[in-house]
Amino acid sequence: MKSTDHLADLKHTKSVIILQHSDAEGPGTLQTFFTDLGWNVRLIHLGINRLDLSELIGCACVISMGGPMNVYETDKYPFLKSEEDFLKMALARRIPILGICLGSQMLAKACGAKVIKSPVKEIGWYTVKATPAAKRDALFASLMPELKVFQWHEDMFELPANAVLLATGDGCETQAFRMGKNAYGFQFHIEADPDMIENWMHECIRAGKTDFDYKQIIKQAYEYRDQSKMQAYNIYRNFHIIIEQSFL
Repeated sequence: MKSTDHLADLKHTKSVIILQHSDAEGPGTLQTFFTDLGWNVRLIHLGINRLDLSELIGCACVISMGGPMNVYETDKYPFLKSEEDFLKMALARRIPILGICLGSQMLAKACGAKVIKSPVKEIGWYTVKATPAAKRDALFASLMPELKVFQWHEDMFELPANAVLLATGDGCETQAFRMGKNAYGFQFHIEADPDMIENWMHECIRAGKTDFDYKQIIKQAYEYRDQSKMQAYNIYRNFHIIIEQSFL
């Protein structure tokens, strides 16, 4: 069997597991990317479905999305402890992981790092800069040295021991990291398209949360649409290669 045939066979026997923490913060363009490639995408809503370690059997990668809760609110959201155990097991098995926003903080916590209040509550569009180490990283190597990204967080992860810092920001220093060869955490959102961002803004407005310039944020979402989509899909393609290489 040719190696490409072998990878194609594995693609149909393994699942991309996406962990969703809230109704509003779905996988967006991430799910679209893997579905279009023909992968079996298993979406697990942690507020509804029980997370079991057996899910890791036949798992190609784990993607943990954002959410409005904090990683330390385990009394209020017991599934956060189950997710931490799940991520620890995935790390031990060297299963590729991608954590976004809350997901990056959960990954950092699973790696033994602290999650603390960010010096700056970031809501909107910010510039993050790749570190020198990012130039040698399989996921970041093809990206621009500066990325315009959408942020929505008040907490931040400290860099886990033995992790590699891949991106930094002016207000929140730790923006992206890699643990081992194939576990990545991004403090910023790469999966959100303008429609998603606009929906998030309007939900906040309806809830009376108007301490930000939502009109400017929505306007910029459409201004940066092509750029952010290109960045996201470069990341997705690189992560896809990392997943397939983990089969070899």
